[in-house]
Amino acid sequence: MADFPLKSYSAAPWMEELKHIPRHRLELAMLNTPIHRWNLPGTPANFDVFIKRDDMTGSSLSGNKIRKLEFLLADAVSQGCDTVITCGGVRSNHCRTTAVATRQLGMDCHLLLRSEATNLDGSFTGNTLLDSMVGCSFYLIPKKSQYNSHIYPRMQQLVEYLRDSLGKKAYPIPIGGSNSVGVFGYLECFRELLQQNVQERFSDIVITSGSSGSLAGLAIGNYLTGSKLRIHGMAICDDAKYFHGEINKVLRELGMQEGQGSSGVRSEDIVDVVEGVRGLGYGLSQPEELECINQVARTTGIFVDPVYTGKATFHLMRLMKEEPDRFQGSKILFIHTGGVFDLFSGAMGSMADKRTSSEKKVYDWMEMTEKTPLCQSG
Repeated sequence: MADFPLKSYSAAPWMEELKHIPRHRLELAMLNTPIHRWNLPGTPANFDVFIKRDDMTGSSLSGNKIRKLEFLLADAVSQGCDTVITCGGVRSNHCRTTAVATRQLGMDCHLLLRSEATNLDGSFTGNTLLDSMVGCSFYLIPKKSQYNSHIYPRMQQLVEYLRDSLGKKAYPIPIGGSNSVGVFGYLECFRELLQQNVQERFSDIVITSGSSGSLAGLAIGNYLTGSKLRIHGMAICDDAKYFHGEINKVLRELGMQEGQGSSGVRSEDIVDVVEGVRGLGYGLSQPEELECINQVARTTGIFVDPVYTGKATFHLMRLMKEEPDRFQGSKILFIHTGGVFDLFSGAMGSMADKRTSSEKKVYDWMEMTEKTPLCQSG
């Protein structure tokens, strides 16, 4: 822990009435992340799109999850825990970031992964490869397992087993790190955005949402500061009812629901959840989504991934053309939540293999130089 000491955490004045403000934070992420113009192909002339590069919060720690883990792992360390347990899909960015961060802190990591298979044969690519390389323990659970009824009880069983059998003190982290501790990662992100003058520069913020924590932090920060931005969450799984329910749960824990104080508010009042983004389902891609990822990379040099940001980008482009009134204005800031390692999980490589040689831009050097001399003498 010498390289990552606990730091005292000071909340912004607009957070001070919240309950359960963390006392500590770890400095794990590369902050502040920049905002760049994003010339998405086919953007209507009346829209301007920019991108906040939270894919640059680190290398192996890249993405939005490390912001939450700065608070969650600080809580674990302050409680004297030496082990972390968390959960997600086999291709989970959250699990990968947790696995790497805990190893950097000298802690063990145990992952409960939703999977249709009973083993990980052929799955050690992308995020799962990194999970394995840092020595995680994996526990495969049915793909449709629900957190409250199936996953959380299993996590508690594992906490007890590690304590009673191995003398380990384990800290359980929910899916996506999305709870009243992890939400401070994106409350802090909103403080960072204020320093970048987002209120003056933009009308709308768009972010991918899989477990609701990052979306909740942005929406709560927007509300507490009196900002007039509109926050849109691209739901890559479940529906609006689910996301509003999860955010309302965090609002209650923070003391922000009606009857808990003067700032009573509901998720439905502060967040626009965009449905229809998940397509075929979590982790499943349609050809047009994969082609969008390729097109965005070719034209902008920005990589989005098949599970999260690729779907959100695809539907952002669609909404600007088909439902422009969904946005409050025409100045859009997209929060890039990372996910580059999932590009190495198979779907994109398979798509590239199917292209013709000319589409791949692969040439035989000798044949090319004989047809068109690359250098002219004299």
